[in-house]
Amino acid sequence: MTRIRRWWQMEPAITQIILGITVAVFLIEWLMGDGATLVFNAIGAKNNQAIAAGQWWRFITPMFLHMGLTHIALNGVVIYFMGMQIEAMYGHWRMLALYMLGGISGNIMSFALSTNQSVGASTACFALFGAFLTIGESFWENPVIRQLTNQFLLLTILNLVFDMFSNGIDIWGHVGGLAGGFLLGYVLGVPRIGKIAPLKRIVAGVVLVIGWLALLKMGFTNVNLTV
Repeated sequence: MTRIRRWWQMEPAITQIILGITVAVFLIEWLMGDGATLVFNAIGAKNNQAIAAGQWWRFITPMFLHMGLTHIALNGVVIYFMGMQIEAMYGHWRMLALYMLGGISGNIMSFALSTNQSVGASTACFALFGAFLTIGESFWENPVIRQLTNQFLLLTILNLVFDMFSNGIDIWGHVGGLAGGFLLGYVLGVPRIGKIAPLKRIVAGVVLVIGWLALLKMGFTNVNLTV
């Protein structure tokens, strides 16, 4: 028990757990062989028709499914390095909320604006970028945070530009994850670094909820129009 408590206090435990689950799911896919893609797409990929039919868990499960080794390797690197920094700044439970709710935000936007089936942790990874940009905006006077924010902002822009010129990438999922993470950063706060103005947190929460509801309505409407 002491060892577990020390691990929880000293390590980015949530990041490690998320990464462990993601890798474990991928190993299951790999062990299942060539049919794994079809199986996992059937039960967990973001599929608009299935979501409209009541399979709400498809807003969550795509974050833990990947189409190949390169896909999971790239996302795994982001989860590990960004997750460590975000967890150190926000804390364990806020990190979990940012990752899960940010990833769900990305899948909700994809549901509204993209008809393609998709999988991958990229929606949640972009949420981590968004959460760091919240820190940058809120604590810009800190020179270290300002420098890191500029670097992450450039990296985020380059990733989005790359998305625009690449096939098979769910850019709306990435944009939704980024926006969701940015707003959630305000809602959750960063007490380990400093205080965010209450008005900012309230406005961000209202915008986030209204955005979710509007995108869900749009998604269900679009599915009904295509039936």
